[in-house]
Amino acid sequence: MLAPQVLRSADQAGISPVERLHALVSQDMAATDALIHERLSSAVALIPDLAKHLIDSGGKRLRPLLTLAAARMGGYDGRNHVKLAAAVEFIHTATLLHDDVVDESALRRGKVSANIVWGNKPSVLVGDFLFSRAFELMVETRAQAVLGVLARASSIIAEGEVMQLKSANNLAADEAHYLRVVSAKTAALFAAAAESGAMIASVSDTFVSAMRAYGDNLGIAFQLVDDALDYSGRQALMGKSVGDDFREGKVTLPVILAVARADDAARKFWTRTIETGPQSESDLDRAITLVEETGAISDTMARARAYAAKACDALEGVPASELRDVLAAVAGFCVERAY
Repeated sequence: MLAPQVLRSADQAGISPVERLHALVSQDMAATDALIHERLSSAVALIPDLAKHLIDSGGKRLRPLLTLAAARMGGYDGRNHVKLAAAVEFIHTATLLHDDVVDESALRRGKVSANIVWGNKPSVLVGDFLFSRAFELMVETRAQAVLGVLARASSIIAEGEVMQLKSANNLAADEAHYLRVVSAKTAALFAAAAESGAMIASVSDTFVSAMRAYGDNLGIAFQLVDDALDYSGRQALMGKSVGDDFREGKVTLPVILAVARADDAARKFWTRTIETGPQSESDLDRAITLVEETGAISDTMARARAYAAKACDALEGVPASELRDVLAAVAGFCVERAY
């Protein structure tokens, strides 16, 4: 069983599992970064300037790392996995640019977001440029099945964002709906990133399915933690604003659980702050208190750990290797980064 080592392997000699994963595929990651910056070039200077503002802002590159790791675990020795990894990062960056416009975000990875610096219209258009670059890279691999996986993931992500937009300010949204949104807007790219790397290696269907399941469950766990952190002081330490989801009226799992356990006074509070408005300066503090007192944060984190364990279980279908062990540790780290 890989699951028990999730937490034990979360930190080794002060090096995080993500850093260990980066080290194991360092040459491939360097090639991916070089390709990313090469394909950012444009005669329109605003495009690389705006894109690099986000791409070079210190993200962990976790999704392209999954693509590279899966390809290496499958014994792939070509170069197309680098193109796929770059495409995955372009898709991810494009969605972040679009998300920040939709959410009117002011901060991303500890920096002022691109939409604040350059405006909404340039951010949307540069996001479109990055999507185009991603599909150019995918086509260059001549791997039609892989192209289908990443193209489908791109459409699912968009569907997830629309589902989330439609359920904003709606306390009737339940946990099942929330998980559909998370599966689409976050887990779909994690799953496709891992699956595409496995597919390019042309190994067994069992291996491909295992990597997809790993990515899918890791993505859900990752988003659950993000949503819990929005009501935690830990979020500020990670370069993100606390309470963004609350201010935007997003109905995430901590809110869903807190509302389900609310008394009449608390339910009136949630109805005013999420559904009808207005919000006051002190409302966020009360919201944080309510999600903590009802156990909504601890239960959200418990679900995240369960999905991280499922990600590790999926790796049982992958041949033993150092990369497999590090991926198991990454699942634990993605959950425990909340502490």
